Amino acid sequence: MSGGTRHTVPVDVHLILRRNGEGGPEVLLSRRAGPVYASGLWHLPSGHLDPDEDMVEAVIREAREEAGVVIATEDVTAAVTVHHRPPTGSRSRLGVFFEVRQWAGRPRIMEPDRCDGMDWYPLDALPGPMVAYCRAGLDAYRAGLPAAVHFQQPGDAIEYGQGGPDRTRLLAGPLTGGVELPYRLRVFAEQAVGRIVEATEVSWGRTGSRVWQLTGPGGGTWYLKRHRGPKFHDREVAAYRSWVPALGPRAPRLVAADTEAQAVVVTALAGRPLHGMTLDAADEARIQHALGRLTSVLHRSAPERSAESATAADKIKRHLEGARPYLADGDEDLVLALARAYADLPQPSLVLTHGDLQYRNVLLAEDGEPQLFDFERSEYNTATRDLVRLSDTWTGRPDLRAAFLDGYGRPLTPTEELRLDCEAAFDAVSGIAYGTSHDDPEVTERGHRTMRRLHATRRP
Repeated sequence: MSGGTRHTVPVDVHLILRRNGEGGPEVLLSRRAGPVYASGLWHLPSGHLDPDEDMVEAVIREAREEAGVVIATEDVTAAVTVHHRPPTGSRSRLGVFFEVRQWAGRPRIMEPDRCDGMDWYPLDALPGPMVAYCRAGLDAYRAGLPAAVHFQQPGDAIEYGQGGPDRTRLLAGPLTGGVELPYRLRVFAEQAVGRIVEATEVSWGRTGSRVWQLTGPGGGTWYLKRHRGPKFHDREVAAYRSWVPALGPRAPRLVAADTEAQAVVVTALAGRPLHGMTLDAADEARIQHALGRLTSVLHRSAPERSAESATAADKIKRHLEGARPYLADGDEDLVLALARAYADLPQPSLVLTHGDLQYRNVLLAEDGEPQLFDFERSEYNTATRDLVRLSDTWTGRPDLRAAFLDGYGRPLTPTEELRLDCEAAFDAVSGIAYGTSHDDPEVTERGHRTMRRLHATRRP
């Protein structure tokens, strides 16, 4: 190491807020304005670290200050690091780009004196003019590479230009044998199942977790999942180790888990996704009956527990704040009435639940029988909580409801009927708040559909 003063560089943080658009992934960009660096150019929400602030704290703060969105620590993932030198001055800097796919709130301009535009843009059709430094990070991100060097020369423009000099040097990560997996996850997966010859990302856009389909040299198939936080990882691992085995071949089997990487490898299920499938009435009723049987097996796979409090109603006020501008007349009054009714219900017994029981998490096997997967929300909860999202398929189809409950082995009690309505209302408001802030029309419409159904039943 050479003598003299140790070289230091400032650190910037950049937010890649990502959503799924009609034509593919989109990122949020803002246009700088006023007496600031790169005024008039598009840029990611970004900023410098405050004293004693870590990088994740900084990007969460910048997201709130610049775009008005709230991000949880576990939803922040590292994406790209760029070593940048601007065209004026000689001091370089490090830019750390973070990807976020889950947040609360609708992005909006929070600093109008520094920003005069904010919008979503396709990742493969970025707008101009854009800051070249920002473009270098997004180019590395689009290429799936972990880092880039972007050393500009005196006289270079701050703005990215297709006809100008390309100062971006993209850097690959450790060799992965052609498998597009983060290095740490590849090591974990190959320790679990052996050499991987192909990895295809099959993540569902609405969650922060990421999923890859893995293929071995002999054609064997597994799924690798990296959870978006320790809570989801711990719940799914506990489910696979404790109660999912009760479902037998109708659910995956846990192959390996890595707490540090917050990842699991599970066996693959052969089948077709039920989500979006066109079924005739008789086939769908048969599937609902089989889902009732599976749900009953899951709910009886471990001893019941006593509930400590009516926790499902605790968050309703916060969800109402986010959903209120989008609710129909009478929706809020109905939800609050149901919340009061819920608080007066007797404390229920809790059972092991799937946590997100809906067609999206069901595969149809070759024999036509349903199979369940995705247990990251599995936990002890009310039995009715597992029926909330599935009951959306019962709207206008009382035969499906009857088929499910027949397979489940018993009807719901009057108390459970009211509890299901209450929990459906809470889920609807949460869905409307989430869907409108994340531009997810399917989740939003499901929430509105549930509220219309609850109005029609005149409960409570």
